[in-house]
Formats: sequence, structure tokens, C-alpha cells
Amino acid sequence: MSSSSPKVIHRKDPARIAIDWDDGHSTSYTAAELRRLCPCANCVSETTGRRMLDPSSVSDDLEQQDLRLVGNYAIALRFSDGHETGIFPFPYLRKNDPQGT
Repeated sequence: MSSSSPKVIHRKDPARIAIDWDDGHSTSYTAAELRRLCPCANCVSETTGRRMLDPSSVSDDLEQQDLRLVGNYAIALRFSDGHETGIFPFPYLRKNDPQGT
């Protein structure tokens, strides 16, 4: 079973975030990957769970302009397209690791 507790979160540059997990695994996300994963109510229907955001509408050169912790369970980001309502819980980020878990 994989861990969902980050040890360190790195804002490597405006286009990439890396997380070192407490079990030694590391994950790197581009800002575009995170934006496409956004779980907020504008991006995912709260009633059906259907993704409302068209992933192809997110530019590959998107940047993240702000990263902040939400309690001890998630991060929130502001993206260069103006979107900033998503909260990304740590287990969700680990489950959606683009490199696999």
C-alpha cells in the first residue's frame, strides 16, 4: 500500500511541482497535469462525478503561480489561466501519480 503523506513539496519552477513521499517515492507533476486533474466543483460535477473540464482545453505550457498548504491534508494552487478553486488532497495526488505508484 502506498503512502499518502508528503515529506517535502518542491515548487521546482513555475511549470512543475515535485513531492517526496514519506515512503521514499517521488512524484513530479507539470502544472498542466495538475490543472487537468483539478477536483473542484467547476471541473467535476458534484452530482454525477463527471469531469466537466475538457483536458484538451488546458495548454501544456500552463504555469502554477502559487502553491499553498491546506491544513495538513492538501495543497491548493493558482494557475496562469486564472483557475484557483481546486484543493488537491494528498491521497488524491498520490493516486493520480503520472509516473505510477
